[in-house]
Amino acid sequence: MNKQPEDWLGDVPINENQDEDEIIWISKSEIKHDAEALKDLGAELVDLGKNALERVPLDEDLRTAIELAQKIKKEGRRRQLQLIGKMLRARDIEPIQTAFGKLKNRYNQQVLLFHKLEMLSDRLVEEGDDAISFVLGLYPEADRQQLRSLARNAQKEQATNKPPKAYRQIFQYLRNLAEIAE
Repeated sequence: MNKQPEDWLGDVPINENQDEDEIIWISKSEIKHDAEALKDLGAELVDLGKNALERVPLDEDLRTAIELAQKIKKEGRRRQLQLIGKMLRARDIEPIQTAFGKLKNRYNQQVLLFHKLEMLSDRLVEEGDDAISFVLGLYPEADRQQLRSLARNAQKEQATNKPPKAYRQIFQYLRNLAEIAE
């Protein structure tokens, strides 16, 4: 006689350690999202310059794939980025993400500093001597006479619609002061 489903339940062994053997289910969409995030990380690594790429801890195969992707254009690049994403899935990406985050943060800090220096240059050209005292408060090692002459030259260039040579010199001088101050 055939067993009914109710009779089968008695034959199944009961697992006492069910909590320890619990299976964690991951949805397909979560797997796809993670794979896409790794592909995006690979694309960002490809967009890094060669000097910056040296600061990221990569193994030789991954570094070679990234350098190849930097040379490839159009459709081949898309396929190479998919390969890099696949390669990243098999690696511990935490050190890579940490190093990349540091590079990104450093870049963002440089951009903020340049914006600050641009605004300071604009202020020097517009306000003249009042802004010079402000700059001297920020950078005590600055030369008052040089700032004054650069600001006046920039004002003259601006009034006569000449190329902003003195303005660029002001920016360069402020950038040098900021590097010294660091």
